[in-house]
Parts: sequence; C-alpha cells; structure tokens
Amino acid sequence: MNVQIRKYMHSDLPQMRQIWNEVVLEGVAFPQDEPLTASQAEDFFASQSYCSVAQDKETQKILGLYILHPNNVGRCGHISNASYAVSSESRGQGIGRLLVADCIARAKNCGFKILQFNAVVRTNVSARRLYESLGFIQLGTIPQGFLMKNGNYEDICPYYKLL
Repeated sequence: MNVQIRKYMHSDLPQMRQIWNEVVLEGVAFPQDEPLTASQAEDFFASQSYCSVAQDKETQKILGLYILHPNNVGRCGHISNASYAVSSESRGQGIGRLLVADCIARAKNCGFKILQFNAVVRTNVSARRLYESLGFIQLGTIPQGFLMKNGNYEDICPYYKLL
C-alpha cells in the first residue's frame, strides 16, 4: 500500500467522519460518546490547529486521521494534544505510526514544545506500545479514569513527549 499523509481537504470529510465515528462508537479509546453529524464534523475538524489524513495513493481511500490542537491556554498553551483514528480495516498496517510521526513534526511546526496525551486507555496496548516506541513517556496512571462502552471503568495513562 502506498500511503501519503497530507492535510485534510473538505472533500475528505465524509470518510473522516466515518472513521472518527467508528472509533467513538467502539467506546474503548476516545472520550467522546456521541458520533459527529456532518455539520459537526465540518466544524470540529476545521477548528483544530492542524488536521491530517492518511490516504492510499492508489485507491484515494482515507485510512486514518489525526487532530492536533492546544492542550491548554495561556502559560500552558505550548503543550499540544492530539487524537488518532485509523479505520478498523486499516489497523495493524503501520498507519498509526505514520500519523503519529507526522503529528510530531507538525506540532513542532505549529510552535508547540510538548505533545501530551491526557487519556490513553490502559487496555489500548497497541497505542501504548506505539507511543513508547516513539519516545513518549508515561506520566503515571489515573485509576478508573475512562468509562468503557460496556459500563466498566478502566485506568488511563497520560503520556508526553518533548518536541
């Protein structure tokens, strides 16, 4: 598969929304619990500091995406936050690694000094391994910080990386 990571375009929104909503509805990784409508998706993705997609160059299919934005304001505005979504049919093919690597570079270009993930679910082992392999450091564990779709609470593990 020949994958390019590029800034999203308006024409990507239907596929982006589908991927984002798939992760939301799985209920095991994103804090959001409601899928985005078409108009919400347009506003949501446009409001980010940067938003990128992974696209198969041959089929033009969007395989995944990320959003990048400040984690806080003012004196903490130099800390960024990001979320990544890969379609279920594209997982395990290195798409997430490409997205995170691109996000690190974009965060630097946007003037951020740190990339922080506030709520990586403890059981999201593939994401945690990926982040650690790229030099992210786990800050600790927040017991029962994430409400899983099944109603159970799971620990979350904040991570950060100096840029």
